[in-house]
Amino acid sequence: MVIGAAVLLFIASFLNLYSVSGYNVDTTSWDSLGLGLGIYMGGVIGAALIVVNRCLPQPRKIAGLDLGTVGAAFTVLAAWSLFWSLVDVGDNASASSGLILGFIAALLLAAGAIATPLVPALQAALLPAPSPSAPQPYGGQPQGGYGYPGAQQPQPYGGQPQAGQPFGGGQPQAPAPTAGGDFSPFWFAVPVPRPLFAEDGSPSPIAELAPGTWYLAVEQRGATLVAQTQDGRRGVLQDTSGIQRG
Repeated sequence: MVIGAAVLLFIASFLNLYSVSGYNVDTTSWDSLGLGLGIYMGGVIGAALIVVNRCLPQPRKIAGLDLGTVGAAFTVLAAWSLFWSLVDVGDNASASSGLILGFIAALLLAAGAIATPLVPALQAALLPAPSPSAPQPYGGQPQGGYGYPGAQQPQPYGGQPQAGQPFGGGQPQAPAPTAGGDFSPFWFAVPVPRPLFAEDGSPSPIAELAPGTWYLAVEQRGATLVAQTQDGRRGVLQDTSGIQRG
């Protein structure tokens, strides 16, 4: 959604901005660098920052701000500026395709940027999971690719139970308490979908852990776990009841 809106915004920057009754006006955003580079390309740059941040194994920061957050701010600024440009076109003039299409694209771009961390459907990984030969985080190298502890193959939730698999005949095991630096990363699975929250304490989930998939617990904080998803995102699993360790 973000990529498509950015392409549409880029195309709109080359279309006519205004039409004036009785005059042949051929003006695009590139006749003013403040509009072309500052607003139209500002939105495209914001989209690029969001996409790059999603493709990186770990989120990057600029001046202490998440790269995706900076990109979202660019998209909102572009939509805000184009809205007022659309409203105030001047006397005897009307908005043309470049301004109308640009505003629609910027609005979709900003909506996608803001909705991405809030809607689980928009949080799918842009790149495939690492191949089995790729080094795994924290020195672990599970056989069969990321998400599989050892040689075990997790069964889909509700599938045929097997020994050693999540949701098998045994009772689910919660993470054992650890003291000091005794914690070691381990693989685990959840019995039901559970939200994963940001480490900064934000109330909005950054991802949803699904049954039948193995995740890596990298840290224990009291009764909660810091978990890592298949696309490299880290967050806090607050509800650890009934999880199965790999």
